[in-house]
Amino acid sequence: MNITEENEENSRQQKSRGKTIFAFLYFCIVPAAAFYLMEAYEHNAFVEVRYKAAFFNIILFEFIAWVFYLLIGKMHTAIKIVLILAMTFGLINHYVMTFRSTPFVPWDLFSIGTAVSVAGNYDFTPTLRVVIVTLSFVALIILSGKILKKRDRRLARIRLVAAAVVIGGLCFFVNLLQQEEFQKKNRLYPFLFTPTYMTKVNGMAVTFAMDLAYVVVDKPKGYSSKEAEEILIGYESEEDKADIKELPNIIVIMDESFSDLEVLGDLDTNEDYMPFMHRMQKGADNTITGYAQVSVCGGNTANSEFEFLTGNTMAFLPSGSIPYQQYIKKEIPALPDYLKKLGYTTYAQHPYLEKGWNRNKVYPLLGFDHIDFLPDYTEKSCVRKYVSDLSDMQHIINTFEKKETGKPMFLFNITMQNHGGYDDDYTDLKMDIHSGYNSRQLDRYLSLIHLSDQALEYLIDYFSKVDEKTVIVFFGDHQPSDAVTSPVEKNNPKDGQQEDDQTKRYQVPYLVWANYEINGGVEKDTSLNYLAAQVLKAAGVPTDRYQNYLLKLSEKYPVISAAGTTTDKGADDDTLMTYKKLQYYHLFEEKK
Repeated sequence: MNITEENEENSRQQKSRGKTIFAFLYFCIVPAAAFYLMEAYEHNAFVEVRYKAAFFNIILFEFIAWVFYLLIGKMHTAIKIVLILAMTFGLINHYVMTFRSTPFVPWDLFSIGTAVSVAGNYDFTPTLRVVIVTLSFVALIILSGKILKKRDRRLARIRLVAAAVVIGGLCFFVNLLQQEEFQKKNRLYPFLFTPTYMTKVNGMAVTFAMDLAYVVVDKPKGYSSKEAEEILIGYESEEDKADIKELPNIIVIMDESFSDLEVLGDLDTNEDYMPFMHRMQKGADNTITGYAQVSVCGGNTANSEFEFLTGNTMAFLPSGSIPYQQYIKKEIPALPDYLKKLGYTTYAQHPYLEKGWNRNKVYPLLGFDHIDFLPDYTEKSCVRKYVSDLSDMQHIINTFEKKETGKPMFLFNITMQNHGGYDDDYTDLKMDIHSGYNSRQLDRYLSLIHLSDQALEYLIDYFSKVDEKTVIVFFGDHQPSDAVTSPVEKNNPKDGQQEDDQTKRYQVPYLVWANYEINGGVEKDTSLNYLAAQVLKAAGVPTDRYQNYLLKLSEKYPVISAAGTTTDKGADDDTLMTYKKLQYYHLFEEKK
């Protein structure tokens, strides 16, 4: 080889090394870009994500990129996968935030089927921000294919060994992020009850990794099943075993997204959007009214069901978790099972798909004998795409008329009419309620609530004329999303103290009515974990030991939910810890 050829060869080698170094640096930089672009769907991570948290997010992305490269052997393919995953995760989180006002969490993976089933009623039109970020991702994916080297087929065994080492490092780092001491040292925000803020300051990837620690519920500190059983024995009473000859029918309607947005501030409308409910709240005979604090906002209906039917609270479970999909895998003590032992026939009804929130599997485990879903609604009318509340109330009446005379029934019904979103116009929805805030979504929502109010009046009017004792319980599962409520909140500025009080977004009206004499009352605020026990007590139905415990606990803690807790005199941390232990026992270990 002459000098010229040697120089040319050296030049080629230098260029090759230069390209290799450039490709390596590019491969290391792009995961960081993927993190910032993913966050850009919702906010500016350079400004809002804490600097150490941002560094940890980038480390997670680097780990993932190297795992894919070492497994596949193609740099450009590995980086494309990372970018596509980041883009997909960012888009999912953006739309979950838009429709539910809370970020995407690990437990949402169990809810994919439910999300798909209702997706058609939401508006996925991208904002300019979404378009720009998505195009940036696409451009980076194309650029990566041109810059990075093709597959390196050599040393496949070494790559697989290295991949195993990197996967181990990733698992170790995720575990480190979940450690309380590490979180405190590095200023990672750990509080699950404010998931939106947690995601904003920690970043999506780090928050998701931290949340993984709560997929399984740990036993409370100092817990023992023996202690829990002994505590509950102390709440047994002879009344629990009393022979009640005339037990009332109990009909519970959990109305989809039913709420009174006046709790957020003044709401001027052309006419009252819930005149019947407002009239009952003024002190109707044999009626109890107030506001129930729920643990969810804008979605996750099943958690409100869970709290009411079991007496348990989401306050002691991971934020964003869905007990119906994660924890209820066997028969557990619940209201329908208990009432069935007292002689009730139990019904669950929901005019929608049976697999939503895993209800078709959970309801039998809770003690429901007769279960109706959408196919069982043979005579129905619809509003928008869903069975109307009026049609749903008629289905309840038909069930009552077909039941065995004199045998009490417990019926739990979840409506569907008011389900989000509220973007589109429909010919079968008359917009008869108008606010002064120039918001079609708000007006459409209030018009739906008006229909629900009419349906409730229709149901109560019917049962006011029947001979059998009957109790009707009506409450909303949660308030609608921020897109609906924001005009009300923006037009009702709050002072500094009120600004911190977000519990009003978790308040829904409830009503307990009977066609026989009960002790009524107004402004009896509560939370859903207590409501069932309080209904039984008001109706004259015996309560079990767990319900007795809850009734006593409510005297110290009138409200307990994932959104907040209201305390009274005599409350202390030990009291809450006892409840947490009893709930763990009740949910995971107590035998029916």
